[in-house]
Amino acid sequence: MSSQNLFYNPSVSDSSAQNDSNYTRNHHELDAHFFSDASVPLHSDWYEQIDQLEAIDMDELVKLLADTDDGNEAVKKPVSLADFFEGLAQLATMGVVEITEIVEAIHREVILRPMGRFNDKHLNKWQRGFTGRIYGTIRHIMLMVGNNLASVLRIYKNFIVQKTAQPLPDSLKKLVNVINGVMGDHLVNNQNALAVPMMLYNKDGSPQEEVLSGRIVIFCHGLCMSHLSWHAQENNNLGDAVHVSQPDTTVLYLDYNTGRRISRSGHKFSQLLQDLVDDNPDISQIDLVGHSMGGLVSRSALFYGEQERLGWIKRVGNLITLGSPHHGAVLERIGNYVQDIIAKLPFAGSLAKLGDMRSAGIIDLRHGSIRDADWQALEGRSVLPQDFRHPARLPSGIKTYFVASALLETHYDSKVTDLLGDSLVSVASALGEDDAEHALFVPDGHKAIFYGVNHMNLIHSRRVREQVVEWLFDNGRSDYAGRPRIHSYPRSLAVAV
Repeated sequence: MSSQNLFYNPSVSDSSAQNDSNYTRNHHELDAHFFSDASVPLHSDWYEQIDQLEAIDMDELVKLLADTDDGNEAVKKPVSLADFFEGLAQLATMGVVEITEIVEAIHREVILRPMGRFNDKHLNKWQRGFTGRIYGTIRHIMLMVGNNLASVLRIYKNFIVQKTAQPLPDSLKKLVNVINGVMGDHLVNNQNALAVPMMLYNKDGSPQEEVLSGRIVIFCHGLCMSHLSWHAQENNNLGDAVHVSQPDTTVLYLDYNTGRRISRSGHKFSQLLQDLVDDNPDISQIDLVGHSMGGLVSRSALFYGEQERLGWIKRVGNLITLGSPHHGAVLERIGNYVQDIIAKLPFAGSLAKLGDMRSAGIIDLRHGSIRDADWQALEGRSVLPQDFRHPARLPSGIKTYFVASALLETHYDSKVTDLLGDSLVSVASALGEDDAEHALFVPDGHKAIFYGVNHMNLIHSRRVREQVVEWLFDNGRSDYAGRPRIHSYPRSLAVAV
C-alpha cells in the first residue's frame, strides 16, 4: 500500500454528494464519540494492524549494547562525532513528537471548548476515541522509528568506529552545548547521546588527566555555553591572564549540561571536586570562577559539599561570580509570566506547552534556585515562588567576590538601571542583594559593577579580566572588606562619582 493511501477508506467515494452525506454521518459519530460511554471507535481492523507494529522493535539489537554502552556515568567521554549523529537522529523524532502533542492539544481545545466540554471527563474520552488514537499512533510510530535509527547508529558507533572516534569540531561542540542548555534534561531523560557529561578540561582544550598539585583555578561557564566559551579571544582570555600573572597556578575549565537542574549539577560538581582532590592529594587550593549559571552551580556545589562535609571544601580559597543571577534572572521571570497569561487564553492555552519545553536549568534561573528543596516536592517542572525558596548561605572562610554589569556606560543610580542590569540579570541579583533571609552577605569591597558591559561580554571584558586577576593574585591578603564597592567605567569616559 502506498504511503499516500495509508489512511484511505475504500468504502468512501470522492464524490461531493457522498462527502455531504458523510459530513452528516460523521457529525453524529462525533456526538456519539463524546457523549456516549458505549461508543466504539471505527476502523478497528486498521488499529489491529497498527498494534502489530509494536512487534517491530530493536530489542535484540539493544541487548548487544549491554556490554558496550557507555551510558554509565563513571565512564565519562566527550560527545564524539558519532554521538552527534546518533543524538540528532533521536532528537529529530523528539521534536516531531513534541510538535504533535501541541497540535493535538490545540485541536482538542478548539473542538471541546466551544461545546463547553473541555473537562476531565471528555478529555479522557478524547484519548480513547478515534482522533486521540490517531495522534497516539503518530507519536508511537515516530518514537519507534527514531529510537530504532538511534540504536542502529549506536551499534555502528560501538562496534565499528569506537576505536577511531572522531572528536567534535569546535563549532559543533558549541552547538551541542546550546542544545543542552535548551533541553538538556530531556536529553538525559531520553538517554540521548547529545547529553554533555560533566568534565574538566585543561587550558589546551583536552580532558583533564594529568597529575595536579598546588593551586588550581576552575572556570565554570554559563547557560548554553561550553568550556570553549572562555577561549573566544585567542591569547587574550581570562584563563591565559590568570596563568600569566600566576605561572604556578593550573587553570581548568568545567564543561557540563546547563539544561539540568542547577542543584543536580551542584551535586555532581561537588563529587567531581572531591574525586579530583582524592586523586590529587597535593592540591593545596581551589578557586572557583563562575559566569552566570556557572556561579550558581559553584554555589550549589559549595552548599552540598559543606552539607555533606566533603574534604574538598577545606581547600577552597576564593569564589568569584560574574553576572550570576543569585536571586533570579529577569528574562526567565518575564517568560514565565507570559506563559501563564497565554495558558489562560481560550484556544491559545495549548501554546503554553511551548514554554514547558524549556529546560529545567532555565526554569531554575527564575529565582536562582540552587537547592533540591526548591523543586523536589513540586509536580511538573517548576520551582517554588521567590518568597518560599530555601536560603543557601555562603560557606564561612571562603573569600567571595561578586561582579555585576550594566548596559549604561555612565553611573546612573535608579531603579530602572538596576532592573535592566546587563540585559539579563539585574545589578542587585548579580550582587546577591535581597531581603534579610536570602541576602548573601558579601562586603561592599568585594563587589564590583562594570558599566557599558553586557551579560555575555563579562567573560571577555578587559576591565573585568583585570579585576578578577587582581582578586586572585591578592588571594585574600588585602582587606577589601573595609573598602567601598568598585564602580568601573569605560576608560574613554572621565566620570567622577
